[in-house]
Amino acid sequence: MPTLHAACVILGEAGILIRGPSGSGKTSLAVLLATEADGAFVADDRVVCDRRGGALVARPHEALIGRVEIRGQGILSAAELGLALRHEADLCLVVDLIDEIPRLPEPPDDTEILEIRLPSIVLDRGVRSTGLAQLLIRAALRKRRS
Repeated sequence: MPTLHAACVILGEAGILIRGPSGSGKTSLAVLLATEADGAFVADDRVVCDRRGGALVARPHEALIGRVEIRGQGILSAAELGLALRHEADLCLVVDLIDEIPRLPEPPDDTEILEIRLPSIVLDRGVRSTGLAQLLIRAALRKRRS
């Protein structure tokens, strides 16, 4: 089972895998999403993925269950941050964090992990700094359902 350098959260029942280079804001975005009314935190830093039937299931690495690393604050528990915690998620969306994206980019291709294709979106630092990331992620989840 591969371990990905990523974060994972749930909105409603939809698992979201957040990828990006170190320092790109994966954990910050995951914590913000997990604080929403229908949000829950799954994993930070190392996400273990495996196939279950036709689904891709993500869970935290056993050494990091319920732990969140906040830059400048250290490693905290999800409980200390007031986050609901789930131990696994059926992934429905991949979010890739990058520094900059063209003004009008082409839609991203689906992401394939363990031979399972998932819709994906790309968010740059500018969009994340405006607070639009959560809205765009919810829009992508709604689009997936329709």
